[in-house]
Amino acid sequence: MAVEPKSCELSAETEATCAAHEHAGGAMAIDTAACERAAAIFRALGDPQRLRILLVLEASERCVSELCVVLDDNMPAISQRLRLLKSERVVRSRREGKHIYYALADAHISRLVTNGLLHALEQAAPDHSPEVCRECD
Repeated sequence: MAVEPKSCELSAETEATCAAHEHAGGAMAIDTAACERAAAIFRALGDPQRLRILLVLEASERCVSELCVVLDDNMPAISQRLRLLKSERVVRSRREGKHIYYALADAHISRLVTNGLLHALEQAAPDHSPEVCRECD
């Protein structure tokens, strides 16, 4: 069986040289500011303790003292994590009397948290077959 040479080859300077007609997609505008914002959101979601807070908030809004009980953690640590999550607009807050209640900022964040956890659980299941998983589609 003969193998056709690739049309994109590395030159002596190790740079790819391709003709424009060899590419499937057209020019694509990438919003750098949006990419920076998304990266900041992913950094905020990237800490296991902050992620645990988000998982609790996905079920319902909670005040800091409730989060302390549910997560078995101290108030300063929970408050610091919430401050960062709020600064990245991952959570929102509302005051009711002396309590401040926190909730996920919106449905997009909810889907990110849910999909991240589902993906992690899927990776942990040794008998998971992506070819037959209907939830992955």
